[in-house]
Amino acid sequence: MKKFKRTSFAQKQKAVESDETNKEIQKDIADNIEILEDLFKDCSDIVFRPILAGRVKAYLLFVDGFIDSSSIEMHGIRQLIEDLESERITADIIKERVVSISSVDETPKLDEVVSNVLKGNTVLLVDGVTKAIIFDAKGGNRRGVSEPTTESVIRGPREGFTEALRPNTALVRHKIRSNRLKILSKDIGEETKTGIAILYVEGLAQPELLEEVLSRLDRIKIDGILESGYIEEFIEDSPWSTFPQVQNTERPDTVAANLLEGRVAIIVDGTPFVLIIPATFWQFFQSNEDYYSRFHIYTFLRLLRVFFLFIAMTLPGIYVAVTTFHQEMIPTSLLFSIAASREAIPFPMFFEALIMEISFEALREAGVRLPQVVGQAVGILGALVIGSAAVEAGIVSAPTVIIVSITGIASFTIPRYNMSMSIRMLRFPLMILGGMFGLFGVVLGTLLVLTHLCKLRSFGIPYFWPVAPISFKSLKDVLVRVPWWAMDRRPSQLVKEDRTRQADNLMPSPPKVGEEGSS
Repeated sequence: MKKFKRTSFAQKQKAVESDETNKEIQKDIADNIEILEDLFKDCSDIVFRPILAGRVKAYLLFVDGFIDSSSIEMHGIRQLIEDLESERITADIIKERVVSISSVDETPKLDEVVSNVLKGNTVLLVDGVTKAIIFDAKGGNRRGVSEPTTESVIRGPREGFTEALRPNTALVRHKIRSNRLKILSKDIGEETKTGIAILYVEGLAQPELLEEVLSRLDRIKIDGILESGYIEEFIEDSPWSTFPQVQNTERPDTVAANLLEGRVAIIVDGTPFVLIIPATFWQFFQSNEDYYSRFHIYTFLRLLRVFFLFIAMTLPGIYVAVTTFHQEMIPTSLLFSIAASREAIPFPMFFEALIMEISFEALREAGVRLPQVVGQAVGILGALVIGSAAVEAGIVSAPTVIIVSITGIASFTIPRYNMSMSIRMLRFPLMILGGMFGLFGVVLGTLLVLTHLCKLRSFGIPYFWPVAPISFKSLKDVLVRVPWWAMDRRPSQLVKEDRTRQADNLMPSPPKVGEEGSS
């Protein structure tokens, strides 16, 4: 019996649209408008603006709300078409004499007309001309450049990316004013046709890295891309790992700094979060301010962040393990204090710590989801009230509340939110191991995490580099931040040829006694 392949309505509709849009633009403008009106049927936001200049008919097509109507210069177009009426109108003449906008293109295909209208461009169709004129008059209501909320700094630029693609690329171009900064464009998403831009510095980014990035992007076949997080999940090396393998940022200065180190950035239209690849573990513990202020201070702060990383990940597990299996490790006076506080507690230490950790995470999540004015009050007051009430009610002990509070504060010291989330997740399995096997379980879990980190790669770059594999020359910008005059080379894993960042002998030195200008 012959089997028939069922075709969905969407597939049939795409086939019909494909047949229509593959056509060439006809001389008779009525035929073109009939096809386009059929394709944009029930699309009330698509504007077909007729222009009648003498005996010449023309149409402007655009999406209402996407364009700046004042820049279209409707009356100028009408007047100049009337002036050209006696001549033989061609696309080249229109481009030169009618449209006075910098970005102008032309196309003979109807599918290009449809695509450009949906991207927010304006299309001009003129009767008797077999090419459409495409020009950029984007405008409408867009959020302006403002300070990023997730990466605020005390010292440094206050500008952040917006949801518009081209203003975002312009912010990066403003930082790197070199013709070596290349920007490639692609569209991803069968329905959304989301525009993305791939940025790299020619001569710094390795060709193999760029080729791999483009290859992974080409493999993405999906109906829509609404945020850069979609792309991040499709292109990362190890999707089952809890650790982020692609850095995201809202700051143009962060993108510019990483491009100058040989990395590649991906800007997605519709989101202010830009992806930076490849990423290493230590990138997520570096803040923008590390490079804008005194290196002594931020070397200390980096070491502090790494210390609190281990506190945020292992402290609850160590506390449960020591109080459950290794009481002999606790000083006698402290042991008596803990025992007295837990005398009326009905739960084992593991469940007590687990209850408080889950409550703390619930309060933090509630504070994020609520309106900003209310969320901060709920997060702070909720933790204080619930913690005090739980201790007074005899549900948890005071030392447990202190341990959970220190752990929560430690996780806030991690500059990147996605890495902070990963560390917060790992504390729960380490607590379980500590409750089951004591310190042996905590150490075993920590070793498994370190082994996993050493095995991870991000676009071919070892995730734990330059610590594993060790690279002593690249350790200048990991646990410590040496002065700028000492960071004279770019990372060896990222840049193979042009590794010189600055001139030699830039270390400042005081003037010698007796020289002009010395006191």
